[in-house]
Amino acid sequence: MSVTFSRRSLTPYLFLLPALFILSLTVLWPAVQAFYLSFTNYEYDLTQMPQWVGLKNFNRLWGDRTFWQTLRNTLLYLACVVPVLVVLPLGMAILCNQKLKGMNWFRAAYYTPAVISMVVAGIAWKWLFAETGLLNQLGELLGLPPVSWLANPKLAIFSVMAVTIWKGLGYYMVIYLAGLQAIPAELYEAAAIDGSEGLGKHWDITVPLMKPYLVLVAVISAISATKVFEEVYIMTQGGPRNSSKTVVYYLYERAFNDLEIGYACTIGLVLFLLILGLSILQVSLQGLTRND
Repeated sequence: MSVTFSRRSLTPYLFLLPALFILSLTVLWPAVQAFYLSFTNYEYDLTQMPQWVGLKNFNRLWGDRTFWQTLRNTLLYLACVVPVLVVLPLGMAILCNQKLKGMNWFRAAYYTPAVISMVVAGIAWKWLFAETGLLNQLGELLGLPPVSWLANPKLAIFSVMAVTIWKGLGYYMVIYLAGLQAIPAELYEAAAIDGSEGLGKHWDITVPLMKPYLVLVAVISAISATKVFEEVYIMTQGGPRNSSKTVVYYLYERAFNDLEIGYACTIGLVLFLLILGLSILQVSLQGLTRND
C-alpha cells in the first residue's frame, strides 16, 4: 500500500522533471551565476576568471549618481503608468461588455496594440513625436509652437510612458473583461431596483467584485513598468541627459556597452529585490481581497 502511494506521489514530479531541468538550466542557474558575479570584478577581458571583491560593487552603486537617477525615473514610471493602466482599461472593459451591435470589432480594435511588436510601436510613435511628426503638424494647424517631445528632458520620459500605456490598455482590458463577464446580471438588476443606476451601479457592484482583478492588473503593470526597456531603447536610448533612462537600460549599458558584467549583475540584484517586493505585495493584497 505504501509502495503504491509513493509511486502515485512521485509520478507528477517525473512528468515535471523535463520542464524543471530546462527551467533550471535557462533560469535558475543563470540567476545563481548573476548573484555570484555581483560580488566579483568581471569586466573588459571576459576570458579572465572573475575576481572576488565582496561588497565593492555595492559601495560603488551607493555612490553612483546615474543609478539613483535611473531608479528615480523607474519609480516615476511606476507612479504614472500603473494608475492609468489600472483605471482606464476597466472603463474600456465596461464599455466593451455592453451587448451592442459591432462590439466585437471594438474589442479587436482596442486589443490590436497589444499584439503589435514593441519595435514597430516604438518606431511609429517616434515618428509621431518627431519635430516634423504628426503631433506637431496637428499643433501647427491649431497655432501651437512645435514641441520637442523626445529631446526635452522634462517631456522625454512621459512621451515614452505614452507608448507603454497605449500598448497595455487592450491587454489589461481583456483581463477585466473576463472578470466582468463572471458577474451575474441579476446583481445589476437588483441594484437597479434599489435605485443604483449609471456609474453608481458600477461603484456599488463592479468595483467591489473586481478587486482581485484590480490587484492583479496593478501588480502585473507595476512589474512590467519596472522592467521597461524596449521603449526607451528605441525612442530615446535614455536621453536626453539620462532623463528617460531606467534601471534596466542602465544595466544594459553597463553590461553590453562597457562590459562591466560584475557591476551590471549588482544592478540586476537590486532590480530583482525591487520586483520581489512587488510580488510579495501582490500575494499580500490578494490575501486581503480574499478575506474581504
